[in-house]
Amino acid sequence: MSQIVIPRRNYGYEEMMTDLTVLKSRYPFIQFTFIGESVSGRSIPVVRLGEGAKEVHYNGSFHANEWLTTIILMHFIEEYAKAYQNQGNMDSFHIPTLYNQTSLWIVPMVNPDGVELVQKGITPDHPYFDKVMRLNGGSRDFSGWKANIRGVDLNDQFPAHWEEEVTRRSPGEPAPRDYPGPAPLSEPESQAMAKFTHSHHFRLVIAFHTQCEEIYWGYRGLEPPESRQIVERFADFSGYKPVQYVESDAGYKDWFIQDWRNPGFTVELGRGVNPLPISQFSSIWEKVFRMLLTGLVV
Repeated sequence: MSQIVIPRRNYGYEEMMTDLTVLKSRYPFIQFTFIGESVSGRSIPVVRLGEGAKEVHYNGSFHANEWLTTIILMHFIEEYAKAYQNQGNMDSFHIPTLYNQTSLWIVPMVNPDGVELVQKGITPDHPYFDKVMRLNGGSRDFSGWKANIRGVDLNDQFPAHWEEEVTRRSPGEPAPRDYPGPAPLSEPESQAMAKFTHSHHFRLVIAFHTQCEEIYWGYRGLEPPESRQIVERFADFSGYKPVQYVESDAGYKDWFIQDWRNPGFTVELGRGVNPLPISQFSSIWEKVFRMLLTGLVV
């Protein structure tokens, strides 16, 4: 049976949506719906795998030039669905058992407008063309762009000491990266993620980013004690370095730990300069797929 999700450099929003439709056709037990829309009106999909009472959430591409995280999550969706249909294993994990015990909710691409900008650029007829070009210094090279199409960093948008993050960050106005916005949850993408999270009772969340092969697992001493044991398991599987605290606030993981006091993690995939080359896909996958599975059982 042919592979549906093919890792490639130009894997963006349209490719993801096409693959989700084909995956749903091949594996009818996959559920997917939408949590909201981006600034430009792109629907943000969420995939559900499993029927269990325990809920777990993974997301990718909060940052535009970290689109490789979307491909990792889409590949995981396909491999997980294939193993469930075959009533088989992934590594030593029996997928039918996980499927019945846990509901996994995956948002593969939080920031579709930003990903499209990094991968395909912007045309003069786009309503944000003039603003985007000004913010990018007139350059059509958007490889350094992390923000959404309005120049707001979506992972600096959550109400977890947001005011301190504003003071710490240098841009006082929209920018390709690091601008926390005019207020917490000012952007439709971050609003959608907050509403989605509030509508569930997640036992654990992981936000996937790139790069540096580190796992951030604490926030201001609010993380539960079990987070240490979980991150040690993640590190054993991946070889990534656990980091308890960094000088940062207002991230999705920070807000989740603060408000729910459950384990939350930011996982930085790969090494190099964003956007990471697609040639790193296989090596990243081999290091992290057991982590993705472990998150469903801890």
